[in-house]
Amino acid sequence: MNATVPARGATPGTPATTSAGPKRADARRNYELLIAAATQAFAEHGADDVSLEEIARRAGVGIGTLYRHFPARQNLLEAVYKDQVDGLEVLAGKLITAESPGAALGEWLRAFAAFGRTKRSLSAAIVATIGKDSALITECSRILRSSTDALLTRAQEAGEVNPDVKGMDLMRLTHGLIVATEAPGSDPGQADRMVEMILGGLLIK
Repeated sequence: MNATVPARGATPGTPATTSAGPKRADARRNYELLIAAATQAFAEHGADDVSLEEIARRAGVGIGTLYRHFPARQNLLEAVYKDQVDGLEVLAGKLITAESPGAALGEWLRAFAAFGRTKRSLSAAIVATIGKDSALITECSRILRSSTDALLTRAQEAGEVNPDVKGMDLMRLTHGLIVATEAPGSDPGQADRMVEMILGGLLIK
C-alpha cells in the first residue's frame, strides 16, 4: 500500500500515516513467518497431522496472531498452497528467458516434482473441503499447466525436446512418479532418479 495514503479517518500528513506503517510491516512479517512454518511442518508431517499451536510455536508467534491471519485451518491450508504455486509461477517467469530452453525445462520439472512430493497431502486436504473445481484449485492448476506448456514449447522450438511431447504428458508423468515413489520403505532418492530418466527421454542430444 502506498505510504502516502492516509489512514482511515486521518488527515493527510498527520502522524497517523506513519504510525500505521510499522503495524502493517509487523503483520506482514508474522504472516510470512506463519506461511513458512506451516509449509515446513506440512512437508514434514502432512497437512492433517500438525496442530495450529505447533505452527504458531514454530513461527514464534502466539496462537491469537495465527487466528487473526487465518481464522480457520482451511484458510492456512489454502494460503500455503497458493504461496507454493505462486513461487513456481515466479520460477517459470525466470526460466522462460534462460539461455538453454532444454535445461530450463529440466529445472522446471525438478521443481514441479519437488512441489508435488511435499504438497500431495496439502492439496488432498484442500480438495476434500472445497472441491477440485473450486476457484483456488482451478487457478493454481491453470498456472501450473500454462507454465509447463510455455517452457515445453520454447524447448521444442529450440529443437532441444521431442516435438511430439505435450505439456499434460509431462504433468501426468511427474504425478505418476510421485505416487509410485511414496510407498512405505521406498528409496528416498528414487523420485529424483526417475525425473532424470524422464528428462533423458525428452531432451534431444
